[in-house]
Amino acid sequence: MAVKSRIVKGFISLPYNWSMGPTTTRFYEEFKNKRIMGTRCEKCNRVLIPARSFCSGCFVETTNWVQVSDEGTIRTWVLINFSYEGQPMAPPYITGIIDLDGADVGLPHFVGGVELDDLETVAKKVRIGGRVKAVWKENREGHILDIDYFKPIN
Repeated sequence: MAVKSRIVKGFISLPYNWSMGPTTTRFYEEFKNKRIMGTRCEKCNRVLIPARSFCSGCFVETTNWVQVSDEGTIRTWVLINFSYEGQPMAPPYITGIIDLDGADVGLPHFVGGVELDDLETVAKKVRIGGRVKAVWKENREGHILDIDYFKPIN
C-alpha cells in the first residue's frame, strides 16, 4: 500500500551577513564606473573574472589588476521558458556564458535586447561565437546586475 506524503507549510528566515572580502568588493565597486576589472595570475598569466584573490589553477596570490572589455563572445547560451523557484526574473529570458575580451574565464550573465517570440529568430541573433556588449544600468550600485544584460552587436 502506497503512503501519501504530508506537506508541512512554514516559513524560515535566515538573515546573514556575507563578507565579500577586499577583492570581490573592488570587483563590484568598479561596476559603478562601468569598468570590469580582473586579476592576473603572475604564474599562468590568466586574467580572472570575477576578480579573485588567488588563481584557482596555480593557487598563487593575484594582486595585479587589469581592466577587461565590456564586449565579448558568447560561449554558450540557453533560453529559459519555464518557471522554477528562485528564478532571477520571469521567463522567458536568456542566460549565457560570455567570454569578455581580455579575460580568460567566462562570465555568466543575461543576454537581452532580443525579441524572444520566435526561437529561430533568437538563434540568428544569439549564437555561439556571436559578439555582445554590456548594457549598463543608468544607476549602478556595485552589483552584478549593474550590467542589465549583454546585447548582440553583430
